[in-house]
Amino acid sequence: MNFFKKIFGSSDAASDEEHESEYGGGNPIPNSHLSIDEQFIFNFKKNGGKFLYCENKQEVAEQFENILEENDWFENEVLCYEPGLFHLLEENKLIYVSPRAPKFLLASCENLIADEGSILFSSKQIRQDKPNELPANIVIIATTSQILPMKSDGLSAIKRKYERDYPTNITTIKYFEKAKEEDFTQYGSVAKNLYLLLLEDL
Repeated sequence: MNFFKKIFGSSDAASDEEHESEYGGGNPIPNSHLSIDEQFIFNFKKNGGKFLYCENKQEVAEQFENILEENDWFENEVLCYEPGLFHLLEENKLIYVSPRAPKFLLASCENLIADEGSILFSSKQIRQDKPNELPANIVIIATTSQILPMKSDGLSAIKRKYERDYPTNITTIKYFEKAKEEDFTQYGSVAKNLYLLLLEDL
């Protein structure tokens, strides 16, 4: 049985906050005993990411609308470089042509990195923007097949995927909330308020 269906059941997938008992609170789960999917979710949430599981594209559209409503992002400007995502913005009457002050970034990604709970991007999603140049709010649409064990696996996947038109600006975003205390591991990084809409495709 699929791991995500085991956690969330079928249909009506809700925000991961409703399933906090799976990974939050209590004692941390040792990563060595987790599957790759579980490891990514555990580390992603530990980093402060907001995770929503979607069984189909209709649920992706519904959860995207829920995010807009929760944050009052309707009628705002959005940064989006990917034509394949424009329909979600058009359906919700969001401005994405030459935004001057985007409220959030809507993007896909190259891969999801399990061992550090990070999102791997390239110029295909964020062009030449550096993480600190991106909006503070980010909504990512990814699939379960994009979850890979380590960053090196993600870099290998990029090499296989783009044989000729090799992307530049390959980077990860790992921190999704400001450190509560001084944390040297976050030195030089920029925390983002990030939502991940994860579509089941396996």
